[in-house]
Amino acid sequence: MTDPNTPQPAAAAPLSHEQDVQWASFAHLGGILGILPSLIIWLVFKDRGSFTNTEAKEALNFQITLTIATVALWIAVTVLTIVTFGIGAVLGFLTYVPWILGVVFSIIAFLQVKDGRHYRYPFALRLIK
Repeated sequence: MTDPNTPQPAAAAPLSHEQDVQWASFAHLGGILGILPSLIIWLVFKDRGSFTNTEAKEALNFQITLTIATVALWIAVTVLTIVTFGIGAVLGFLTYVPWILGVVFSIIAFLQVKDGRHYRYPFALRLIK
């Protein structure tokens, strides 16, 4: 049971327009580091700014797509290496392709969003609606 005299935590204040754009752009730029920055920004700020909510979801969906692609490539290269007795290891560089694409598209998205324009990645699974 909660005590009715216990003060309840105040709801976080909505983001100003400048803060909304700033956090939305950071959600994209954080993609350079992986999935966690966009996930954290979305979870913390999704109810405080609509622009941040939209852009952080977009960044998160893109990062999820890249994570799935990285795992799939890693499995494929590993299986190919086993089946070909090591020759498939030559294709190991392919596991870096999603990370390189992530860096490039995260920077492009950051540059668009920091000016207050929405950005949609050219390929991403839209798992977070």
